[in-house]
Amino acid sequence: MDLKKAICSLFEVYPEPNGVQRVVTPIEYAGTGDRIVVRVRQRHEGFTVDENGEACFHASMAGGDVESEVVSRWAEDLAAAGKVRLQEDETLSAVTTDPQAIAPLIFRVAEAAQQLHAIATARTERQASDFKARLAAIVSAVAADFQLGHETDVQLPIAGGMVADHLLRSATPLIVVAATSATRLLEAEVIHMQYRMERKAGFVLAVVENQNVVGKRQFERANYYTGKTVTFNEHDFGSLLSSTLN
Repeated sequence: MDLKKAICSLFEVYPEPNGVQRVVTPIEYAGTGDRIVVRVRQRHEGFTVDENGEACFHASMAGGDVESEVVSRWAEDLAAAGKVRLQEDETLSAVTTDPQAIAPLIFRVAEAAQQLHAIATARTERQASDFKARLAAIVSAVAADFQLGHETDVQLPIAGGMVADHLLRSATPLIVVAATSATRLLEAEVIHMQYRMERKAGFVLAVVENQNVVGKRQFERANYYTGKTVTFNEHDFGSLLSSTLN
């Protein structure tokens, strides 16, 4: 086995305009399956290796806080430890005049991108768990008030075997989807469309903690492709559920 060739094959390099080389690395953003992409740009003073600001972009799209104090401290430590810096435009980059240093810097930038994404979204993951717990408590209370059957994490009777976070067995079944990501919100849209295509009774209510988690454009679009899409308000959500069931 040619181990060197096997390792090198994990990296894909594509030329782009203006002498830029785009390197798709085997390193992924945690929990996403998205591979980290690094770009090598030739400058008058040498070479710049950066990730084009994608770590901050992906973290922000996932509801992460890239401006938190924890991220700021991490960025300071990163700068003190080596050549990679988090720039003001939220790009991780490093500069070198030595062509032989490019390959190691690709690793360093990709590694930093993975760390930044993980740190920025760690608090979001905890918040998402809390959001789902608060949502579940309200749905359960409303179901009890209306004396309705209430199922959680239930596979729906539609093609694709998609899952609802909550299903209330009302005259028109109420399907509640806790959209903790843009992908999950898209699943709510698919559920809604599948129910319409199969002519099944069901009302899809998608709930997001805030629009930043899924993106404003995706949130606005979802209202056209679900029964209703709302941001979560702990004080008002019970009343919304009740009015939907009446």
